[in-house]
Amino acid sequence: MPTLKWFPSAGPPKTFALYKPVSTLGRALGNDVAVPAAKMAETHAQVLFDGRDFNLEEVDKHGEILINGKKKRRARLVHGDRITLGDTELTFSMFDEPSRSAPRSETSPAQPPAALSSTQILSAASSLTGLRKLFEFSEKLMTVKSESELLLAMLDAVIEVTGAEKGLILLCEDAEPGATTRKATVRAARNVKREAITDGSGAISDSIVRRVLDSGRPVIVSDALTDHEFSSSESVLALQLSSVMCAPLVAQGLITGVLYVGNDRVKGLFERAQLDVLTIFAGQASLILQNAMLLSTLRADKEKLTHELKDKRFGEIIGVCPSMQDVFRKLQKVATTDISVLITGETGTGKELIAREVHRRSNRANGPFVVVNCGAIPENLIESELFGHVRGAFTGAVASRPGKFQVADKGTLFLDEIGELPLNLQVKLLRALQERVVYRVGDSKPEKVDIRIVAATNRVLEDEIRGGRFREDLYYRLNVVNLWLPPLRDRGDDVLIIAKALLSKYADELRSDVMGFTPQALAAVKKHAWPGNIRQLENRLKKALVMCDQSLLSPEDLDLGKAPESTILPLEKAKEEFQRAYVLEVLDRNNGNRTQTARDLGVDPRTIFRYLEREANPLPPGGAGTE
Repeated sequence: MPTLKWFPSAGPPKTFALYKPVSTLGRALGNDVAVPAAKMAETHAQVLFDGRDFNLEEVDKHGEILINGKKKRRARLVHGDRITLGDTELTFSMFDEPSRSAPRSETSPAQPPAALSSTQILSAASSLTGLRKLFEFSEKLMTVKSESELLLAMLDAVIEVTGAEKGLILLCEDAEPGATTRKATVRAARNVKREAITDGSGAISDSIVRRVLDSGRPVIVSDALTDHEFSSSESVLALQLSSVMCAPLVAQGLITGVLYVGNDRVKGLFERAQLDVLTIFAGQASLILQNAMLLSTLRADKEKLTHELKDKRFGEIIGVCPSMQDVFRKLQKVATTDISVLITGETGTGKELIAREVHRRSNRANGPFVVVNCGAIPENLIESELFGHVRGAFTGAVASRPGKFQVADKGTLFLDEIGELPLNLQVKLLRALQERVVYRVGDSKPEKVDIRIVAATNRVLEDEIRGGRFREDLYYRLNVVNLWLPPLRDRGDDVLIIAKALLSKYADELRSDVMGFTPQALAAVKKHAWPGNIRQLENRLKKALVMCDQSLLSPEDLDLGKAPESTILPLEKAKEEFQRAYVLEVLDRNNGNRTQTARDLGVDPRTIFRYLEREANPLPPGGAGTE
C-alpha cells in the first residue's frame, strides 16, 4: 500500500498509509498525516489519488512545498520522492518497504549493498516486475467501465505477477443487525488460463480469509498442510492447499473484502516480495474498485430516476405534488379548446413551459408558437411589435413589417409579463382579442388573424385593477381559465426530482463529471426556500456543475452551506410569537380593518389593539386602520 514516511529528529520513523482518495497532511490532529511540526500549517497539503496517480497539492497557500528540493504547488508523486513541508521531510513509497537490519547508504542510495544475496536480488526484481505490472494494470483500468470487468482485469494481472494458479476476490456484505462479524462472498474467481472458476467458494480456505478479515493484515502461507496455524483447518485439509496469499481490500479505513491467490501444486511458491506486490495491488484496487462501485450505483440511480420520471413528467414539466397534478388536469382539459388561458405564479415557476405545453397539446400544435415579453419592449415600440407597421409610419420605418399577431396566425401567441403592458396598449389589445382584427401602425386597413392567446404574469392582477394599472375588461378577456403555478418551496419532494432531472440534463450538456448529490446536499436543497423558484435552482446547478471537482455535489457547491439554527424559545414564548405573527398576517389580509380581523379570529377587538401596541409600527404597510 502506498505510504508516506516521516523521519523525526528524535525517535524512529513513522509510516502513514495512503488508503483514501484524499489524504490531508498538516499539524492539526484531524489530518490523515498529522505531524506536530511548528512550521507546518494546520492543513498544509493533500494527496489525491485519481485512480492512476498520486498527486500532491497545496491547501494552505502560505505553506511551502518542496519535491526533491524544488518548489512545487502541485506534483505527481513517484516512488522515492522526498517531500518537504515547512521544515518536515517525508518520503513517498508505492508500498510498505520491509524492515532491514542495516540502514540504507546515504552516499550511494542507487547502489545495492555489497552483502545483498542472490535471493534478495531476485526478490527486488520480482517487486520491480510487480510494480511495472501494477502500472500497466492502472493504465488498463482507466478504460474499464463495468465493475465485473474491473474485477476480472484485476485477477488476471495479479495471477500473472505472482505466478498463482488461481485468484479470487471476496467482498464483504453489510452485517446483519446484532452480528459481530461480516460475511465475505466470492464476487470473481479466475484461473491462470483466464477462465472463470464456477465454484469459487469451494476453492478457498475460510480460516485464512477470516484471519485476514479479522486482523486487517495480509497473510502468506508457504505450505498450508504443514502450517502450524492452518494445518488443522477443515478447508485446508479438504482442498489439499499448498501456497496461499491473502491481502485485505481497505477503503476509508474499513475492510471491504480480500484479494486471495493460491497454487495447490507448488509448495513455497510465494515469498515476501510477492506478498508486498499483492498488498500494493489490493491497496490500489480498493480505491479504484470503490470508485467503480460508486459509479455503478450512480448509474443505477440515474436509470431509476429516468424510469420514475416517466410517471412524473407531463411533457417537459415535472411534478407529482397535488397542486401540480391539479394544474396538469386543467391543462389537459383546456388545451384542445381555443379559450384564453392566464398563467399566474411567482417568477421562475415555469410559466413559459406551461404555455408551450398548452400549445403542444392543442389543435394548433402544427402552427407557430410566438412569444412576446411585454416587459422587455420599450413602450414606444410595443404597438409596432404587436401589430406591425407600414413603411414610413414613423422615423426608421424603412419597410413594412408584420407584428407578432400576424406572425402567430393559425398558432398561439404567448404574452409573457402581461401585467407590464401600458394602459394605452391594453385598450388596443382588448379590441384585437374581441374582434380578431389588427391594424398596423400607420395603416387603416384591417387584417384578420386566427390566433389563440395565452398570457402570463407574476403580478396579482386583481391588485393592479384596484390600483388602476390594469383594465378589468381585459383581465376578464384573458382570464377565462386560470392556471396558478405553486412556488417551488410548496411543492414538497418535487424540488428533489427536479434537481436530479436538471443535473442529469446539464451534466451532459456541460460535459461535467458530476454524477449526483451528497445526502447533505439533497437535504439542503429541500430545506432551502428558493425565492427564485426553478430558475434559481437551475442557475445554481449550472454554476455548481462547472465549478465542482468532485463526483457528488455538496451543499457548499450549491451555495447552501449550513444555515444558523434558530434560537429555541420557551413554549409559552413560542406560542406568543406565533399568535402575534398570525394576528398581524390576518390584519394585513383585511387591509388593516381591526374589527373585521377580530371577527375572523373570534376574539375581542381589544386583543387586536394589544398586539398592535407591542409593535413599533401600529399597522402593517398599507394598513388604513379603518373600522
